[in-house]
Amino acid sequence: MDSVIGTVGGKVLLTIHFPETSFMMAFLRDANTSQSVTDVFDYLYRKLGRDLFEKLFPVILTDRGSEFSNPRMIEFEPGGIRRTNVFYCDPSSPYQKGSIEVNHELVRRILPKGTSFDRFTQADVDHMMNHINSYRRAKLGNRTPYEAFIFYYGKEALEKLGYSQIDPSCVVMTPKLFKR
Repeated sequence: MDSVIGTVGGKVLLTIHFPETSFMMAFLRDANTSQSVTDVFDYLYRKLGRDLFEKLFPVILTDRGSEFSNPRMIEFEPGGIRRTNVFYCDPSSPYQKGSIEVNHELVRRILPKGTSFDRFTQADVDHMMNHINSYRRAKLGNRTPYEAFIFYYGKEALEKLGYSQIDPSCVVMTPKLFKR
């Protein structure tokens, strides 16, 4: 789990990456706060249900950013039941979660550094992630992260969250994706 900053003081993305599949989710947040991160996990827990949530998120690895400073709120659902375990990378060791950083490079192909996220909606972010997750990867045997995720976890979570695969021949990995 990590954050992608648009412009300072503007909207921010929370990214959740599944390393074995290269699949990544992204959630638009109004501010880079620990409460906004907790809100995303509360949403995922409600949307997916306890069993599926626990299957997908037995462990969460993140850095020591201030937005991740309240692990108890992520680890426990509002009723007090443990739903996951949060672990932190060692200080100054971004290589410990290097595959999420590689996926962030794909986000930056579409939303270059310094781009404000303020004009975007969650639907826009989902659209972008559908393209990123439909982009074929050599490390997956020329399969897409979407296909790999289905192989590992099934379709249920993707359907509940509204993700859908884009035909790989139609994938756009440049800022043109949002040209209106």
